[in-house]
Amino acid sequence: MVDLLSAYADRPDPRSIAVVGNQPLPPDPARAKAVDDCDLVIRVNGFVTDEPDGPDITGRKVHVVVFNRAVRATRHVFRDYRSRLYLLVEPGRLHWEPEALPGWWPSDLGFVPVSNREVVLPLSDALGLPTRTEPTWSTTGTLAAWIARTSFPEAQLVLTGFSFIDNPEQTSWEHAAGDSCIVGPEHQIAAEGRLLESWTRTGTTTLLR
Repeated sequence: MVDLLSAYADRPDPRSIAVVGNQPLPPDPARAKAVDDCDLVIRVNGFVTDEPDGPDITGRKVHVVVFNRAVRATRHVFRDYRSRLYLLVEPGRLHWEPEALPGWWPSDLGFVPVSNREVVLPLSDALGLPTRTEPTWSTTGTLAAWIARTSFPEAQLVLTGFSFIDNPEQTSWEHAAGDSCIVGPEHQIAAEGRLLESWTRTGTTTLLR
C-alpha cells in the first residue's frame, strides 16, 4: 500500500500528509493552506472540498479517498475520480457486512480493498477493541489516519475534522456536507480520540481545529 499511496502523492516520498475528517468547521485560510500544502491529502467517505468561489475551510486537494460501503456520496466524492486512489475499508466483512457496492457507483471506477488482517485488526488491537470476536471497529476516519501514520511514520501528519477528539461522548454527529447521523454502535470513539490525541504529543502530528 505504501507504493500505491506514494504513486498518487505530489512526490514519491511524501513528507507531509493531511487526513481530513468530515466535521463541520468554520472558515480558516491557514487551515486550508496547511492541508493543501501537504504532499498527500486523504479524505473520507462523503467529504466536501472548498469551492473556488467559496470560503477557505479545509482546502481543495484530494489524492486518496478512504470510504466504506455505506458512503453517502456528495458531488465532491467523484469529481476528478480518474486521478484519485479509492480505498475501500470493510471491517464489517469480518462479521455481517455483505459484499456489495451501491448501484450508483461509477462502472469505470476501480478501488482497492484495505486488508482487514494487515490494517483493521492491528488498529483494533491498538484501540483495545475485540474486533476478531465482536462487531466493533474504528470509524473510517480513524482508519484513514492509521493508514497514513503507519505507511509513512516519519512524515509530518496533519489531522483536521475529527470531532470526537474534543467530544468523545457524542452519540450523533454533523457532517460538513450538511447531513447528520448517529454514531454507530460498532464504534468506540472515545478510544479513537485518545489514540489520535496521543499522536499529537509525538512531535510528528498536528491537530488543526
